[in-house]
Amino acid sequence: MKRILITGGAGFIGSHLCERKLKEGHEVICLDNFFTGRRKNIEHLRQYPEFELVRHDITNPYLAEIDEIYNLACPASPVHYQYNAIKTIKTSILGATNMLGLAKRVKAKILQASTSEVYGDPIVHPQTEEYWGNVNPIGIRSCYDEGKRCAETLFMDFHRQHQIKIKIIRIFNTYGPNMHPNDGRVVSNFIMQALRGEDITIFGTGNQTRSFQYVDDLIEGMTRMMNTSDDFIGPVNIGNPNEFTMLELAQKVIDLTGTKSKMIFKPLPSDDPRQRQPDISLAKQKLNGWEPTIQLEEGLKKTILYFENEMKEGRV
Repeated sequence: MKRILITGGAGFIGSHLCERKLKEGHEVICLDNFFTGRRKNIEHLRQYPEFELVRHDITNPYLAEIDEIYNLACPASPVHYQYNAIKTIKTSILGATNMLGLAKRVKAKILQASTSEVYGDPIVHPQTEEYWGNVNPIGIRSCYDEGKRCAETLFMDFHRQHQIKIKIIRIFNTYGPNMHPNDGRVVSNFIMQALRGEDITIFGTGNQTRSFQYVDDLIEGMTRMMNTSDDFIGPVNIGNPNEFTMLELAQKVIDLTGTKSKMIFKPLPSDDPRQRQPDISLAKQKLNGWEPTIQLEEGLKKTILYFENEMKEGRV
């Protein structure tokens, strides 16, 4: 049994990770300031005596005796991270510094949940881990993109200077149950609009592409990364390489929900990437053959069912 700290543990991804670690028999400390995390995501985990929920903001130091840290805390959707841009970049940089300091103090292994946004609007396609990215350092998305890039720098420098055991993963678009219904991300947007019978909003022409990963595949990849040899620190892409246009995604949601919603088009937001697709060759090689097993249609069905239940219960 390990004692595991998960920052952002009440969030979309964090709540799934908390559940996975508890089912594996570990003690879990779920740390969250509830800016975007929700108590309902982790309420069912209170049944585990090994589960502890702490309301805390990682821009402030935190002390605990732990074996592993998964650093997930940071608003991840444009709606939320642009709401308070200064807070967002502080969470990435000060939060990483505080968690690395804790890891150093108690000799814990620590994983950084970085993002495909470090690649910006890529001019290399698909994106490999060797690509340094094409990021606007002064745009409206910079608080998140550059915050995550700087966090990776901090992780590498703590590793080189203090021999901290680190892991860095770059998460590509992920979806599934426990997503916030109003987080502004394309999968939740399309599903909620379809279920409400509203027109589905497409930004730009709809020909820009994304690769969508179901949350269970991400959790498996994160777990394998933390458990792999300390010699492999990453960064490593964790995502689904199957690429879809926004138009294709919208049509799938329309078909699966049976909605009569139509597509409407609005201008593309500033710095919105035109293409995003992971090269997962390194993950396959280093993480015991890891690759996504849940494809888009199956994952969308599960996610649609989740949001349908949320609407029936009056939670959205």
